[in-house]
Amino acid sequence: MQKHYLVLITSILLCACNGNTEKASETNMDIYPQDFTEVLKAHGGLDKWKKAKTLSFKKDKETYTIDLNSRKALIKTPKYSLGYDGKTAWLKEKDTAAFKGNVDFYHNLFFYFFAMPFVLADSGIVYSETQPITVEGKTYPGIKIAYQDGVGASSKDNYYLYYNAKTHKMEWLAYTVTYFDQKEKGKEQANIIKYSDWQAIGGVKLPKTIIWYAKDSLGNIVAPKDPKPVTFSKVSLSAVPVNPSIFNKK
Repeated sequence: MQKHYLVLITSILLCACNGNTEKASETNMDIYPQDFTEVLKAHGGLDKWKKAKTLSFKKDKETYTIDLNSRKALIKTPKYSLGYDGKTAWLKEKDTAAFKGNVDFYHNLFFYFFAMPFVLADSGIVYSETQPITVEGKTYPGIKIAYQDGVGASSKDNYYLYYNAKTHKMEWLAYTVTYFDQKEKGKEQANIIKYSDWQAIGGVKLPKTIIWYAKDSLGNIVAPKDPKPVTFSKVSLSAVPVNPSIFNKK
């Protein structure tokens, strides 16, 4: 693994953030570690991802529309809609019990899980080495993703991307969540998701399903927490931006 990693400068956020990230107009792959560059190539390449302006997909009864430049978001369901207009996360319900959760945390949560590994090329990230993991006798090299202090709403979170050593495709994502306790340092015990079912969309590979795994008392990855995976369907990646007014609360 490359020994020297670069701290990127512009603020972003990953999973539990209010992000208004603007993607660079040109792709300079020299700013990324070599191992991460190979992962991006294995998934179709960052240039193809950056040409897209709008991403849409379905998860269960939720329909997502994301502006990939501004990271404005809209999630619609039969019982509620929520979104992020570039400044504020908002919620509109048909009844007061329609949505159970934190809107600030949730509005881009599954977008980031779905848009792996490309969102890990956003600016504001610190890349470093991490120990590989071994699952059922197979070893996966890893890359640690962290944030500069004060970046986003949860800069103490850490993410760990693990990839297939032969194909460089992403296969696991471990992560910590400190969003609900800003005084807390990054938790040592990370949640972990398996990525193995990919779909080709617009020249890039995005996950069709993801599944959370459980660990035993020694931290070994043992089995799915729920045998039913999270499934992403009706995926569209378009070079045409949508009307920004759709992200406003109506």
